[in-house]
Amino acid sequence: MFLSDMQIGDKGIIKKLNVNGNIKRRLQDLGLIEGTYIECILKSPFSDPSAYLIRGALIAIRKEDGKNIEVELICE
Repeated sequence: MFLSDMQIGDKGIIKKLNVNGNIKRRLQDLGLIEGTYIECILKSPFSDPSAYLIRGALIAIRKEDGKNIEVELICE
């Protein structure tokens, strides 16, 4: 599953960033590192961007970037 497919309330773990270069570095600087817990908190109209809780911070990520981040959902 990809980050852009998550719905409000979904929780997961980042498995892989399918990007290279500056974008990968920026995402990692925001806390998107493999093995990190992530939760979808809000979605704007048309789901772009969406807000995620990552390491205690609320981060907005564009759908275009979210399609390149693999996530494994956690069932609670």
